Amino acid sequence: MADPMIRVEVVYAAVDRQELIALQVPVGTSVRAAAIASGMAERFPGLDLAQCPLGIFGKLVGEPEQRALETGDRVEIYRPLLADPKEVRRLRALKAAEARKAQRPI
Repeated sequence: MADPMIRVEVVYAAVDRQELIALQVPVGTSVRAAAIASGMAERFPGLDLAQCPLGIFGKLVGEPEQRALETGDRVEIYRPLLADPKEVRRLRALKAAEARKAQRPI
């Protein structure tokens, strides 16, 4: 008979520290439920596990409330982006172009 519990890991990396928690959860546990069961919200005040994006082994899970975990999965809790990467690259390129223009001899 198969074990009704599976072993998974939940990981979160804040700016200043990271934690990895090993859990045993019932078969059929969702990605979101495992994140909540990990207790990360208590370890990292301000972390909203009900809303934050989640993934498994570096791949974003579109519906973490529906996706059931498998033995050995590593649930990753993602921080929200502070800036849009495309916008940051655009601003960096604009700044570099202005710097080149300023360095040109007259």
